Amino acid sequence: MTGCGELSANKTSDRGIDSKELLELQAGIWVDPNGCDHWIIDDGLEGYLSARLDRKTGKPVCSGIAAPTQTTGEFKGGATTIIGDIF
Repeated sequence: MTGCGELSANKTSDRGIDSKELLELQAGIWVDPNGCDHWIIDDGLEGYLSARLDRKTGKPVCSGIAAPTQTTGEFKGGATTIIGDIF
């Protein structure tokens, strides 16, 4: 259960093997089955996903940038060179 514990309240930094600020990672977009966008980052062992929301309204962004369940962008850009991407 140690993997479930909170190490720090600061969520702006990756503290893994190749630790870095999350702002240094490249995000792509994954389109959910409903056609709405989600930010996606693959950092090798870790991954990050969050809904893409309109800054003014807070509503989901459904841009049509890709077909549902597809991704676009260089979201694997943060992958570690120590472990690499196994897929």
